[in-house]
Formats: sequence, structure tokens, C-alpha cells
Amino acid sequence: MNANNLIQSGLFIVVLLAAAVPVARYLAAVMDGSSRVVRWFGPLERALYRVAGVDAQREMGWKAYAVATIAFNALGALFLYAILRLQGFLPGNPQQFGAMTPDSAFNTAVSFVTNTNWQDYTPEQTVSYLTQMLGLTVQNFFSAATAIVVVIALIRGFARHTAQTIGNFWVDLTRVTMYVLMPMSIVIAALLMSQGAIQNMTAYQDVPVLQASTYDAPKLDAQGNPVKDAKGNPVTVKTALVKQTIAMGPVASQEAIKMLGTNGGGFFNANSSHPYENPTPFANFVQIIAILIIPAALCLVFGQMIGDRRQGVAVLAAMTVAFAVAVGVEISAEQGGNPTLAALHVDQSASALQPGGNMEGKETRFGIAQTGIFTVATTAASCGAVDAMHDSLTPLGGLVPMLLIQLGEVIFGGVGSGLYGMLVFALLAVFVAGLMIGRTPEYVGKKIESYEMKMVSIVVLLTPLLVLVGTSIAVLADAGRAGIANPGPHGFSEILYAFSSAANNNGSAFAGLSVNTPFYNWLTGIAMWFGRFGTIVPVLAIAGSLAAKKRIAATSGTLPTHGPLFVVLLIGTVVLVGALTYVPALALGPGVEHLMMWLGA
Repeated sequence: MNANNLIQSGLFIVVLLAAAVPVARYLAAVMDGSSRVVRWFGPLERALYRVAGVDAQREMGWKAYAVATIAFNALGALFLYAILRLQGFLPGNPQQFGAMTPDSAFNTAVSFVTNTNWQDYTPEQTVSYLTQMLGLTVQNFFSAATAIVVVIALIRGFARHTAQTIGNFWVDLTRVTMYVLMPMSIVIAALLMSQGAIQNMTAYQDVPVLQASTYDAPKLDAQGNPVKDAKGNPVTVKTALVKQTIAMGPVASQEAIKMLGTNGGGFFNANSSHPYENPTPFANFVQIIAILIIPAALCLVFGQMIGDRRQGVAVLAAMTVAFAVAVGVEISAEQGGNPTLAALHVDQSASALQPGGNMEGKETRFGIAQTGIFTVATTAASCGAVDAMHDSLTPLGGLVPMLLIQLGEVIFGGVGSGLYGMLVFALLAVFVAGLMIGRTPEYVGKKIESYEMKMVSIVVLLTPLLVLVGTSIAVLADAGRAGIANPGPHGFSEILYAFSSAANNNGSAFAGLSVNTPFYNWLTGIAMWFGRFGTIVPVLAIAGSLAAKKRIAATSGTLPTHGPLFVVLLIGTVVLVGALTYVPALALGPGVEHLMMWLGA
């Protein structure tokens, strides 16, 4: 870590925490209906309820809330699947893209509904403008709103006293979408357009290249299939390259909610490393802030809604400390570069402004510092957007984002999902502390008993089960091994990262694994669905159980959960659970690869 890296990392954390305070106040005011914005647009909001047949005054128990959550998202998945399969017949398709295959459409629909945004296709060559806007972007809003309302329901469980309800799903969803995600997305989209991100509905542009050249292209028959010679080898023909097709489209609008909602699915295959999505270092900084601003603010909303701001600050402090450590390790690993290349006196940097370091797969306009912060932010959250290729990271540089995903993305985590995941770990932490002193654990005035711990166990164990079982199946199956381009420990890391990303709803990838196959499309799609809703249901069950409990006063035997001791206990619980679960798998992948790099193997 040099001075430049330290300054950029420190500045980012300071700006993030400062911006989280006003956003938290606004979020809390929106959710309790006291915001002026809610009063101004009240007539429109009530009109939407009348059209939908929703009784806004009627609250739900946790089971009704869970049914509404799953039903709404299941309908969203079916709607998006239909668009993907029928886009060849729909308008808004100037490039005349055809339908996705059934397995790819299933994977994509589940991916965007679960906030994963895993993309194993090239978007600018596969999906139309209508699909991008009516299908993918709409689900970016709804999937983000879903997670936010779930954590708000959980917070109500802590805040309420002997209550049978945790809110109204439809009211919560409407307010989050109308008053939080939409206006913030408009502001971010405007900032990105000011930096050069494009926003149009123009057909793709063919422009002449600066220097014509020739290349060998596969010869195709009348049906568009590759022609092979008598020995089965592909036949190639000399082709002149005189023009290049430049993709256009409504990029900035999708980019804004992609980052703000911790979705991550890009308009372009290169994602946030593409200059049309992420043109400048300032745009890059705005995007990283957008990823973490709502997750950070929700911690303070938690403290405000339960009536003890110190509790929210403690959770935010735990996230911030863990985030800072992860950024330090990530940037140090990438700044250290590859010792094998260094011994050969190969300059790994892209310019004199970035002396040394591993610049492979990175954009020179961002450098190692901003790339490292982005890499940690996008995997600490359930975002998955990338401004560099994670497959080109050093072994330790790749281990950091993989481990952040495997820890459950609770530092700071996705919008909503990060906080409810961290609160689950908080319940586990106080339970462990209670076992050590022989006392029934308590957290923010609620006793944590066997029912809550059963639900906590499901949340904590489900995603590791999906990750490790999915990885095992892919490693053992011929169809799974067929996608590996890099045999050895790195190939194993690619598979482990893919299932970690899918089950934890991140969406990023090491990219060296060919996953656009029926095998991976179906398997990762299943992991994404159960990784999302298999955890949301027990979280809502915890919310309902806590809401029904009495709030008890703290005594001399109560563990303080707002001080440095609890912050350390919480971080330790998160790391310990992740270490016990994933260390063997990580040792076989990034661990072995790191040793091989230093031994020159």
C-alpha cells in the first residue's frame, strides 16, 4: 500500500459514511410515511393501490408477507422469461435479435429477479432495447426493492412489542421504488451522462476503422453453420476488416439502478470497464458510492427505527472495519504483482503513474487503487458489477472477492440483504456469547430462543450447502469439467467462484469458465433462486417471531451490543463461520495457486 492507495481508500470510506447519514434519515422518513415527498405524492401512491386492489391500511403477518414476496417475484420471473423467449417478435429491437434458448432464458430470468444479474451471454449481441428496459431494468428496481422491504420488516420485528404484523409488502415495495430507488437512480444516471455514458435508442452504428486489415474468419454454409474439411477441421476464409459496429442504447438509465440496487448486470459484456458504461475515474467513484450508499444507510435506519442509534452505528462500524481490511489486502495483493514476472524484469504496470503492480485485466484510467476498491465493494455487496476482469487478479487478489461473497455478502452487503444477513450473524454472535456465560441471549431488547436460532441456522447453512454441493457436482460431471479453460487449481477456483456468486446472488465471475450451457444454466439458476428466497423466508419468520415478543429492559447481565467488544465479536463470528465452511475449498483453489505463483510453478 503506497500513499496514493491509502489516500484513495480513506477518502472513499469518509465520503461513503458522510453520505450515508442523510440517506438514512430520508429512508426512515419514507418508510414511516413522515417524509414530505410521501405527502406530496400521496394521491399518486393511493391511486396505485386502488388500481391494484391493495388495502394500504391492512398489515400482514410474516407468512402473508412471505407469500406476497415470493408470488410477486415468481410472476416477475415468468414475465421476464416470456420477454426473453418472444423478443424476436416484439418491438424495440432494431438489431433483430432472436429468442434466447429455454435454459438461457430461465437462467437470466431467475438471475435478474433474485438480484444476482448473472450474465453468461453478451448483452449487446443478445437482448433488445425493449428487453433491456422493460425486462432487465424493471427487475433491477423490483429485486432491489424486495430486499429492502424484507430488512425493513425484520427491523420492525425488533422494534415492535407483542405485535402480530410486520407491515404491508405492497405498501413497502411501492414506497421504496417510488421514493427511494427511482429518484436516486435519476440523479446517478444524470451524473453518469455528464461524464460520457450514453443514453439513446439509436440503432447500432457502423463506423470505418482507422486502418483496414484482414483476418481469418470461419467459412459458413447457407444455414450459417461452420464449414469443415474432409478431416473435420474448420475451413477459414480471408476477410477484410473495414468497419466496426458500435453498440448504442439506453445505457446510463440501466447503469444507475444496476449500481444503486446492487444488481450488477451490465448493458455491455465488458460491464463497468466499458467506456460507455463507466467513462471516467469520477464516474467510477460515483458507481462505487452508489453500490454501498443504501446498504450503509440501512444500518443507521436500523438504529433509528428501534430507538437506539448506537446499535446501528455498531453494525456499521463492524462492516466498515471489515471492508477497510479487505480493501487493504486486495490492493496490496494487486500492487505486489507477480514475482515471476518481476524476476524477469517485466514491467507489469501500464504507466509511470502506477509503478509496479498487476495491471493485467484492469483499465488504466482507474488504476490499481480504484480497481481494488471497486472489486471489494462489488463482492462485499451483492452487486457483481466489475470494472476489471476478476480472472486476471493475483491468487490472493482473487481470494478476497471470493471470500467476501462466501461470507454471505454482509460487508456492507446488498441493498437490504446485507443488513438482514448481518443481523442474522448478530443473533448468532449473542447466542454464542450467551452459551459462554450460561444466560439466555438477548439482542436489542428481545430474547433469542430456539425458534430464532433454528431459522438462523437455515440462513447460515443454506448458501454454503448450495455452493459446495453445486461445485462438487460440476467438478465430477463431464458437462461441468467441459467448461474449464484453465486446468488445475485456477480451473477449480473458477467453478467455486461461479457457484459462490450464484448462490449468494452476486453475479460476478472469474470469466474463464464457459457457463452458457444447459448444465450450468439450470444448475446455477436453481442455486440463485434458493439462495435468495430460501433465506428470505426464514428471515421473515424471525421478524414475525420477534415482533410477537415483549421488549425487555437491559440488566447488568445483558451483553452490551453497541460497543467495541460487540463489534469485534460480530466480525469474529462472520469470519469464523466463513473460515470453517470454506477454508478447505479455498486452500485447493487460490491457496494452491498462490504457492505455485511464488514457487514459479
